[in-house]
Amino acid sequence: MTANPIIAFVGLGNMGRPMVGRLSAAGAQVRAFDASTAAMEAIRTAGVPTAGSLSEALEGADVLITMLPAGRHVVSVCEEAYPRLGVGALHIDCSSIDIASAKAVHASAGARGLLSVDAPVSGGTGGAEAGTLTFMLGGEARAVEVARPILQPMAGRIVQCGEAAAGQAAKICNNMILGISMIGVCEAFALAEKLGLSHQALFDVASKSSGQCWSLTSYCPVPGPVPASPANNGYKPGFASALMAKDLGLSQAAADDAGVSTPMGALARSLYDHLVGEGGGDQDFSAMIEFLRAGGPARPGGAAR
Repeated sequence: MTANPIIAFVGLGNMGRPMVGRLSAAGAQVRAFDASTAAMEAIRTAGVPTAGSLSEALEGADVLITMLPAGRHVVSVCEEAYPRLGVGALHIDCSSIDIASAKAVHASAGARGLLSVDAPVSGGTGGAEAGTLTFMLGGEARAVEVARPILQPMAGRIVQCGEAAAGQAAKICNNMILGISMIGVCEAFALAEKLGLSHQALFDVASKSSGQCWSLTSYCPVPGPVPASPANNGYKPGFASALMAKDLGLSQAAADDAGVSTPMGALARSLYDHLVGEGGGDQDFSAMIEFLRAGGPARPGGAAR
């Protein structure tokens, strides 16, 4: 791998755009591509070099980075991309996808003599813009070491989690904790409101007591206590509720495959599915509090809560 490899970056959504922007600003040789014309225009406006097609982005590339919505999209891109990459080239998949797809991508890369790393991220759009994302890496040690300096301009922390698909496993488990904890924090604030307790009073107590968690102290779902939280910006993501619902779905699929009981994860998935189904998919996942204030899902038998 050369000191300044050519990077084909595929997937320019809410996360991909700032990530590739960080790479470009750091002096990386990047060619960005997305099937969306609007996404391509936005990245060109930001001054990042683009390619007219996936094949053009891959020409002479040493590294492929993907940031795509789901496993089927990653698999599809890899089917087209892998035959165009030279032996020893590296694929870093930063998407959050199912374990089976991640393992299939690793196997396909290995069969063609390519290095591969699954590297999902935590930190949201704010972390992507600031270059402070946490990357959770799965793959062979050699591939991980090659990937580290490439990821560094986008990263606050890089954690090697284990072999193939271990990064995806870490992301799935982490986001199950996050989804569950956010619902708990939202329920507590909704109850506090009805009991006449101010947002600030609950925050001041819980943030220094046993109720302390990231969903409270860094991402408080009500305006005021944490100025940088999406609650102070009309619940604009951030991390969209639709993405949380997707990740909780991945956790439940993994739990089913592994034969593990995760009842709180299943309930969290159901609640976020309800929120998305009622039009909240584009809101930040902390907007769960508005869903709960409005009565939440129907009780068994049809009665609203």
